[in-house]
Amino acid sequence: MKKLFTMMALAVLGLFLTACTSNDDNEELKLANLTVSVTGVDDVKGFEVTLINKTTNSNYKATTDAAGDVHFQVTPGIYQAFVSVTRYQDGYRYVFNGLSSEITLTANQESTATIELKAAKTSQIIIKELYNGGCPKDPSGYFANDKCLILYNNSAEPATLNNLCIAFASPYNAHANNKNYEDGKLTYDGEGFIPAFGGMWWFQEEITIAPYSQVVVNVSGAIDNTQTYPNSINYANADYYCMYDPESGFSNTSWYPTPAAVIPTSHYLKAKKLGSANSWPLSNSSPALFVFQTQGITPAAFAEDADNLWYDGGTVSDINAAIKVPNEWIIDAIEVYQTAKINDSKKRFTSDIDAGYVGLTNQLGHVLYRNVDKEATEALSENAGKLVYNYTLGVDDSTDPNGIDAEASIKNGAHIIFKDTNNSTNDFHERQKCSLKD
Repeated sequence: MKKLFTMMALAVLGLFLTACTSNDDNEELKLANLTVSVTGVDDVKGFEVTLINKTTNSNYKATTDAAGDVHFQVTPGIYQAFVSVTRYQDGYRYVFNGLSSEITLTANQESTATIELKAAKTSQIIIKELYNGGCPKDPSGYFANDKCLILYNNSAEPATLNNLCIAFASPYNAHANNKNYEDGKLTYDGEGFIPAFGGMWWFQEEITIAPYSQVVVNVSGAIDNTQTYPNSINYANADYYCMYDPESGFSNTSWYPTPAAVIPTSHYLKAKKLGSANSWPLSNSSPALFVFQTQGITPAAFAEDADNLWYDGGTVSDINAAIKVPNEWIIDAIEVYQTAKINDSKKRFTSDIDAGYVGLTNQLGHVLYRNVDKEATEALSENAGKLVYNYTLGVDDSTDPNGIDAEASIKNGAHIIFKDTNNSTNDFHERQKCSLKD
């Protein structure tokens, strides 16, 4: 009897194992194999590919190997595969997108699909504020030598930049006689460069800007100006940078007093002077300012290379000399018109660099301030309960239409994402005061 029971148990176990094996084989037979190849960029390694079953919405993820391939083993069906990845390099933000749709997978078959990536390039670093118009003196007049700009990391990743430079396009004022137009078009439109007029400045060292953080660059008067002009700004801050290089020829002490002792000498920007001025002639009313990085060459070597020279209006002379900055080096730009002279003003940037302008009423302490990207800022989960609305610091009709008070929100712990459309009309407004005075 015992022997019979043992034989029956073994038979049942055998049937069970056979059934399991048969089921496993059936499941394995039902799977389809897919290889997705990512193309369109030089370095195809490390891109996350997402595969979605269009019927069940099940999704699978894998990361490309050095050849740009990923392999999936999934149930048969109709799928789509996509890549949407953001990467940061040298101060630029690259968004890579690609899609392969209607991938039909059949059991026991090997299938392939290709995703060709398209890259959209934007800068991590933007011009957050430009304060160039001066402030009122007491009891009358105005003080012009306290300019600054504020750079901002408009992303969630640290931005490390080498060879960072600052310049402006000619002519100094938007309403001045612009000799660089022919048949209603800039003579250098389509030539792939913007002329840096009057010289250029650059940081001595690599700088790193933390996510959603800023760097202040004093243009002139890197001292506590409030001691003499209460409406001005105190730049005596160890974290600030300043344009100060008397050896370059920019030696006018009214513009460039010895910087405050707390500012490290490593924070002094270096310069290449062009023309006859003994100060960098950034317009008080309507500059076309831009920020760029030299690539494959130091700023000093680039600035000294005579092959890079271009002449305003086509007249070859020292006072008309400018430096040709390749468009692809330009990180950000702002085109300013004086509010009272908008009808007399002309663009100095080509539309691929900046397609608009922002108006400024100078001599009143006003600043040009970046508009908030409302949708992107509100989408950050960490901003819940931290955003401050009902913004009131715009000037007349020039204000941030999104209604978020960026500076109040930052003080409240929020992370702000600013608009960056390469159009100063959309991206900036005139603000009553520089945020350094908030």
